[in-house]
Amino acid sequence: MSDHQDGAWTLHRRADGRTLADLIVTGGDFPWLNARVEPRAGLEEIRPLFVEELRLLDGVDEDVDSWERAYDAVRNAVTMRYPDGQEVPEFLLHVDGNEAWWRWSDEPFDEEDT
Repeated sequence: MSDHQDGAWTLHRRADGRTLADLIVTGGDFPWLNARVEPRAGLEEIRPLFVEELRLLDGVDEDVDSWERAYDAVRNAVTMRYPDGQEVPEFLLHVDGNEAWWRWSDEPFDEEDT
């Protein structure tokens, strides 16, 4: 696969595949990428999910279960695609206004305890 930092990643509504935003990579610190969010129609409808996820992330050490439920709501609402158009199997995405940062995996995360 090509260098994932070249080109725009895209955020899509899971329900219908509609593109919600272009994520233009501005930098990163492995394993995280940072991007500018270029919103499209429909992003404002799900933005409250990101606001709630970030609010709970601030207190994740005190209440990880609430944060996990909030992040599950984000993941149930959106998918992400690499610049080449293929769907990202697994990602951890945060959006704050017009900034985003995420890490990803080319394979689904293993949910089992090892």
